[in-house]
Amino acid sequence: MRIGILTGGGDCPGLNAVIRGIVKSAPESVEIIGLMHGWKGLVVGESMKLTDNDVEGIHILGGTILGTSRTNPFKSEDMRVKMEENIEKLGLDAIIGIGGDDTLSVAAKLSSMGYKAIGVPKTIDNDVANTDYTFGYQTAVNVGADAIDRLHSTAKSHGRIIIVELMGREAGWVTLEAGMAAGAHLILIPEYPMTIDEIIAYVKKRMDRYGYMIVAVAEGFKPTELENVVGDESKIDAFGHIKLGGIAHYMANIISERTGYDTRSVVLGHLLRGGTPTAFDRILGTRYGVHAMELVMKGDFGRMVALKGNNIVSIPLEYGIATKKLVPFEYYKLSQIFFD
Repeated sequence: MRIGILTGGGDCPGLNAVIRGIVKSAPESVEIIGLMHGWKGLVVGESMKLTDNDVEGIHILGGTILGTSRTNPFKSEDMRVKMEENIEKLGLDAIIGIGGDDTLSVAAKLSSMGYKAIGVPKTIDNDVANTDYTFGYQTAVNVGADAIDRLHSTAKSHGRIIIVELMGREAGWVTLEAGMAAGAHLILIPEYPMTIDEIIAYVKKRMDRYGYMIVAVAEGFKPTELENVVGDESKIDAFGHIKLGGIAHYMANIISERTGYDTRSVVLGHLLRGGTPTAFDRILGTRYGVHAMELVMKGDFGRMVALKGNNIVSIPLEYGIATKKLVPFEYYKLSQIFFD
C-alpha cells in the first residue's frame, strides 16, 4: 500500500509531529510518500519517500519538512486533471491531508469523488468544528501571552497604550486566551464587534485609573462602523481569502486622535505560528498522526481525526468543515470581568 501525506495552508507548530506519527506507526507493508508543498505537490508531481530515518527527531521542530502552500487544486480544470493524473502515476492508495478548513475541504471533495482520503485538522486559530483542540494552538497562545507579558513593562513605564494584533480571521480564540493569560485590559475579537465609542470609553476609564493600557485585538476584528475588515484586498489567496493585517495600526491612530494618549501598535503576526511546538502540541500532533494511520489500515476513509476530551476519535470529513468553531459569548463575557 502507498499512502500520500501532505501539509497544506499556513505552517503550524506540531506538523512534524503528525508526519512522524504517521510514518512511525505505519506497518512495514505500507510505503509513505510525502507530497511536497501541500496540494501543489500533487499538481506538479513533486514528492519524496519518507522512512523512519527521515522523521527521526522531527517532532521537536517547527514548520514542516514537507513544505506547504495555499494551493487549491480545484481552482482550475487543468490543475484538477494534473492532480488526478499524479495520484495515478504515484500509485497512491490513500491520501492523508493535514491542514485547516481549506486543506480539509479539498480532502473532502476528493473523498466525494471516490478517492480514499483522511483529514488531520491543523490551525493555530483553533476554529475547526467538532474537535476540542487543533495542534499548534497552544503554542500560539503561549507565544502570544509571553509577548503581551513583555509589553506590560514598556506600556506602564511610558504611560502608553499598546495595541497588540494577533492572528484570528473569523475566530478570536488565540487573542482571547493569550490576552486573558497575560492580563490584557481590553480584548477585541471578530465574534463580538464594538463601536469606536465603546472602545474609547474603555480606554478613558482605564487610563484615568491606571495610566497605561494593553489592548489585544484579533486581525479579523472590525469596529461596528467599518464595512470590511482591515487588510489588503488586492491580495487574495487560492481559496478567496484576503490578506488581513493592520487593525492594530488603524485602532492606534483612532485612539490617539480621539484621546491624545501616546498609542502604539505591535503586530505579532507570524511569530505566533513559528518555532518549537509546546509539549501539548507535540503529543496531540503525534496522537493525530498515529490515529490517522489506524483509520487507513481499518479502511475507514472520508473521516477526520478529532480530540474529544482526552480521547482521539474520528468524524466525517464534512463535519470538520461545515462550520467554524467560534468563541461562545459566555467565555468572552468571562474575559470582560477584567476589562478595567
